[in-house]
Amino acid sequence: MTASAHSILDEVFGYAAFRGQQAAIIDRVAAGGDALVLMPTGGGKSLCYQIPALLRPGTAIVVSPLIALMQDQVAALREAGVRAACIHSGQDTIESDRAERAFADGKLDLVYVSPERLLSPYFTHLLGKAERHGLALFAIDEAHCVSQWGHDFRPEYLKLGFLHERYPAVPRIALTATADETTRQDILANLQLGEARVFIDSFDRPNIRYRIVEKANARAQLLAFLRAEHAGEAGIVYCLSRRKVEETAAFLSAEGLRALPYHAGMDTPDRERNQTAFLREDGVVMVATIAFGMGIDKPDVRFVAHLDLPKSIEGYYQETGRAGRDGLPADAWMAYGLADVVQQRRMIVESPADERHKRIASAKLDALLGLCETSACRRQRLLAYFGEDSGPCGNCDTCLDPPQTWDGTEAVRKALSCVYRTGQRFGAGHVIDVLMGRDDERVRQWGHDKLTTYGIGADIAEKEWRGIFRQMVALGLLAVDHAHGALVLTAASRPVLKGEQDVPLRRAPERKKAATTKSRRIDSDLSAEEHALFERLRAWRAATAQAHGVPAYVILHDSTLLELLRARPHSLEAMRHVSGIGARKLENFGAALLDLLEAGA
Repeated sequence: MTASAHSILDEVFGYAAFRGQQAAIIDRVAAGGDALVLMPTGGGKSLCYQIPALLRPGTAIVVSPLIALMQDQVAALREAGVRAACIHSGQDTIESDRAERAFADGKLDLVYVSPERLLSPYFTHLLGKAERHGLALFAIDEAHCVSQWGHDFRPEYLKLGFLHERYPAVPRIALTATADETTRQDILANLQLGEARVFIDSFDRPNIRYRIVEKANARAQLLAFLRAEHAGEAGIVYCLSRRKVEETAAFLSAEGLRALPYHAGMDTPDRERNQTAFLREDGVVMVATIAFGMGIDKPDVRFVAHLDLPKSIEGYYQETGRAGRDGLPADAWMAYGLADVVQQRRMIVESPADERHKRIASAKLDALLGLCETSACRRQRLLAYFGEDSGPCGNCDTCLDPPQTWDGTEAVRKALSCVYRTGQRFGAGHVIDVLMGRDDERVRQWGHDKLTTYGIGADIAEKEWRGIFRQMVALGLLAVDHAHGALVLTAASRPVLKGEQDVPLRRAPERKKAATTKSRRIDSDLSAEEHALFERLRAWRAATAQAHGVPAYVILHDSTLLELLRARPHSLEAMRHVSGIGARKLENFGAALLDLLEAGA
């Protein structure tokens, strides 16, 4: 079976070798077995069902949660010469009828549908017609949506277990990039995958550099990061609220960036227009809530930035994983402060969920705070959450510029005492004013200039105090009264106050000059002549994509253009060995690419 699979990999998709566990997964499904696949974004999950679909008789049904993802996948498959279609609510009648007729007549290799469409009586009837010609497999993409513990829960996914009952002889493959042990067990149980073999690939994305900075002026920090390292490149900026999305997009646009907003409160045509621009144009920055991104298949996203704290490591991993799907260097950047911690804890407390859900949400948030506050390798901490051991990566901020740790016990005791003496009725700003002994009207009004804790922290700068309070909340030594925003002591603070427990803290490193950081732009090591040729290749790709009505990366990835640039093949036969150029793309684009390369030689 593997020989046939390898032939399809090479001829259709243009890749010389399988990666990781792809070959084993393909063999399992092609032979009729069920599988649960956990593989990082950009790891090649799609090939794990696309190749078995071409190896097995009949049509493969791919369940996908987003129309944009379906359309991109189908466009890419058609460019590679595969018979594929999607059936969704956004199609006109003619297009929909054509796809449904081809499916019913057994003339498609793959058909993409949403879970809602798959569960409809009409599609059940259509499946009955197609079944006469054979059903190759069912692929359930973004399978973490089936779990109520997952960050993208979709109730419709819970009903997909019927596939096992209705089509017991048809293999099923469930795929996701993000699932902790609890979510994995939910997927297996809810999809009735009791006999499935579980494949867990490494969660590591070595091309992504993880960076978390202390919030000062978050928008200014974001702008400096983008100008210094990602000018003219595509990326995503995540914000928690719709209002912040709109304001941040307007701010970046006013600063000369091509920034567009995306959130669920926008009119559908505006939202879809902005999404299309992001997918089909170069250098667009999408500012969005988490409503944007799941299933977005754009490979050349060079950065993902967070201006607000996500809810969990799963959410953080899933969102940052949208960067660098092509394997080229990318950044995951986040600005994080005390207000983020307070806001997330308040959201958990005020949510309508039951106590069990709230406990799990709190534990997930604590794990994320541990990632933010760690002085060790961030990648190591991230991978450990998913049960994967690794050494220090050398490519995250804490590896490249290690923070200092210091014994913060005395400072923490002073802070806890001051919170207590001021009546546990104030936020961090007021308590810091008291600790620093400031001559402030509000401090005097409450008589806090007469407290024994007044001025006992004057030797520590305000910025450092804010970091201390952030870490105290993250460590659970202080909680927030969500009705009034006041800091209150927790049971965990007692042993610290009694002198029974030390508190090591993290001190952020001094920021180095940007000039000392080597550029990670994908074109940074090109000569002037190579850069000019690279831009000509990109311009040809953009024009070709426009003519075909598809995003540019559906024609060729940046990584393929760079390989063409470096290999400089002089014949179609030599070009056939460039990764990402299969037989159909060689036939369609080979001659034009040779002309461009020869003109640039």
